[in-house]
Amino acid sequence: MSFPLVIQGGMGAGVSSWMLAKSVSSYGQLGVVSGTALDVSLLRLLQLGDKEGHIRRALSHFPVPEIAERIINKYFIEGGKPEKEPFKTSSMFTINPGKALLELNIVSNFVEVFLAKEGHNNPVGINYLEKIQMPNLSAIYGAMLAGVDYILMGAGIPREIPGVLDKLAKHEEVSYKINVTGATSEDDFKEVFNPVEILGKTLPGLKRPKFLAIIASAILALTLSRKATGKVDGFIIEGPSAGGHNAPPRGLMQLDDLGEPVYGEKDEVDIEKIKELGYPFWLAGSYGKPEKIEDAKKLGATGVQVGTLFAFCVESGFSPEYKKAVIEKVIKDRATVFTDPVASPTGFPFKVVRLENTVSEEETYLARNRICDLGYLRHIYRKEDGTLGYRCPAEPVDQYLKKGGKVEDTVNRKCLCNALVSNIGLAQLQSNGYVEKGLVTAGDEVNEIKKLLKPGKDTYTAADVLDYLLGK
Repeated sequence: MSFPLVIQGGMGAGVSSWMLAKSVSSYGQLGVVSGTALDVSLLRLLQLGDKEGHIRRALSHFPVPEIAERIINKYFIEGGKPEKEPFKTSSMFTINPGKALLELNIVSNFVEVFLAKEGHNNPVGINYLEKIQMPNLSAIYGAMLAGVDYILMGAGIPREIPGVLDKLAKHEEVSYKINVTGATSEDDFKEVFNPVEILGKTLPGLKRPKFLAIIASAILALTLSRKATGKVDGFIIEGPSAGGHNAPPRGLMQLDDLGEPVYGEKDEVDIEKIKELGYPFWLAGSYGKPEKIEDAKKLGATGVQVGTLFAFCVESGFSPEYKKAVIEKVIKDRATVFTDPVASPTGFPFKVVRLENTVSEEETYLARNRICDLGYLRHIYRKEDGTLGYRCPAEPVDQYLKKGGKVEDTVNRKCLCNALVSNIGLAQLQSNGYVEKGLVTAGDEVNEIKKLLKPGKDTYTAADVLDYLLGK
């Protein structure tokens, strides 16, 4: 079985765009799209007029045309919405999402994968987060309808996903245990998804994509190899220098003089134990150098996963404004990355590029009125009567406290949902006139991008990254 040497990381909400994944896959390595908040980006791009027609072209291939037509009729605006009007929104995900939201989620994941696979025959992957559970079943199904080749998932223990893939390939009903704060031993909270109920018919069987779990410990690899509900095809071992969310340090959280989490020997992954399991594996986190690829291969790895070098290339989804700002800092060796222990509502440390006019800066963060209108990172909690509630440490503090949350959990929490969508040029205009600001993430070695820039240039392509990594 042939596996890629380089896996392009699945970054942010739309940073790993279909354009980026298509470029990487066309080159012969594994391009990966981000599966985060695709329903939001699709409906907002439709409202901006789908200027190049890519979305509508992909929708014309969706296997149930009436669903695609409903979404176009509801959200598409010829010529784009007026600049000073907010984006129309859909409902937020719950453990029992409505049919319209499920349709939108299926279609949006289908579109992203379809466009990434268009025009070549090489594999494409999609990345999801176990921490964002509620959209995952319908999202994965939409990606599978478009023929996705790999599912990558981290930020938790995705034990149930391999079995979900087996069933969805046959369009069977699937369920997924949902993590609920305060759940008792007698509770059994699950989300159920039935493809036939949504599509209204049974389609021909689908290809079952390979499943790669993103992990930060040999213990987790062992757990998944023994207890996953279906076949795990490999592991991506991600270290704490990688961008985005990092696994918390093992043991009691300690911060250094800069306020960043301290990682030690306990956080080093035992590669030998993972090798003993006999699975293909890739190393991630500061492996974006030709010599590091060779080091990884000597350790027995199949290859490496690289994110940061791709994040600011021409094809990535970051807005031109943010790309330019980061690359200008890189050229001057002034790009700095802070591992923020509290920014993310998930409780996981989150890598933040210090950048003006983003919520990485205290003044910009404080200028924003808290609001929770996307809700991907909300925590589900059990109420005293046994029903479920939804709360987010980044929502308005008074609302969070009314839902039984602790005030200390709200301190310096940032709305990643709105920030990550803003990163790709789809910022919401709130009712008070505030335009959401971004929060750029990258790995510790963001300044390595400088090696990719030709003299006098401030842009580079995905092919430039791969030429560099592969020594061409």
